Amino acid sequence: MSDLLERKPNDPKRKEINPLLKLALELGPLVIFFFANSRGKQLVEIFPTLDNLGGPIFIATAMFMVAITISLSVSLLLTGKLPIMPMVTGIVVLVFGGLTLYLQDELFIKLKPTIVNLLFGGILLGGLAFGRSLLGYVFDSVFKLDDEGWRKLTFRWGVFFLCLAVLNEIVWRNFSTDFWVSFKVWGMLPISMLFTFSQMPLIAKHSTEPLGGEE
Repeated sequence: MSDLLERKPNDPKRKEINPLLKLALELGPLVIFFFANSRGKQLVEIFPTLDNLGGPIFIATAMFMVAITISLSVSLLLTGKLPIMPMVTGIVVLVFGGLTLYLQDELFIKLKPTIVNLLFGGILLGGLAFGRSLLGYVFDSVFKLDDEGWRKLTFRWGVFFLCLAVLNEIVWRNFSTDFWVSFKVWGMLPISMLFTFSQMPLIAKHSTEPLGGEE
């Protein structure tokens, strides 16, 4: 199994894919999830068999599971390796998505972001405890940082993921399913992007390559 996992950051044998393609593979399943939930009734009219899955949220969950499986398969095909963080997400999606469809209970898919973010936060902070800056596996194709930079960035993202877990719990427990789906796609993404941009000073300081014309 370890032979299928992506190599460590800065490993000369690590095979990268285009950052935009990588972003599309990671965000594509989320967009499909939102589209299927918002257009569930129209999809049933076109493909009546989908009605057997239940309401829009269940159709969206099924399509989310298929999309994330395709995304991981494409990554494996292009690089010969499975990206660690998307793989963790995929496993949780398939487990909780399967429970959602089998039990016809949307609670499980709503819990998925909480579980994923808790896992990511725990993995990142736990990795630091063992001297491993695991965030480099995610962003190494975008940024090249020294070891101290990866440690600091990993710690900040670990805490951020824990905050996202709490935020997801607040939203799904207090708002409608449609609002939660919209927030999951169009709220979490901007929040994550803003957080990423807020880390640019740290990235610039610890970059091992010129960034914006600076050493």
